[in-house]
Amino acid sequence: MKTIPLTPATEALARRLVWFEEPEEALSDTVRFVAYALARATHEDMKLVRAFLNDDDLREALDHAPPGIIDPRSWAYWNIRLGRDPPPPPPKRRLG
Repeated sequence: MKTIPLTPATEALARRLVWFEEPEEALSDTVRFVAYALARATHEDMKLVRAFLNDDDLREALDHAPPGIIDPRSWAYWNIRLGRDPPPPPPKRRLG
């Protein structure tokens, strides 16, 4: 998967979407960052993300998304938007 570079715009986006981490850390794991974007980003935010990533990258992020980040509604929306209808099951947390 491609990376999203640290720019003033992506730094501001990372601060809003992954507010509990420094932008450099949030952007260092593209799959995890995209999972937060798919769950929380506005249309304008996604235009910025899509300037760096294409549909295949977003599908890859969905395939490897950490459990618990993407809510069910966003999971369904993005899978259908990316041509996966019906959507696959979301990632599940595994304990012990």
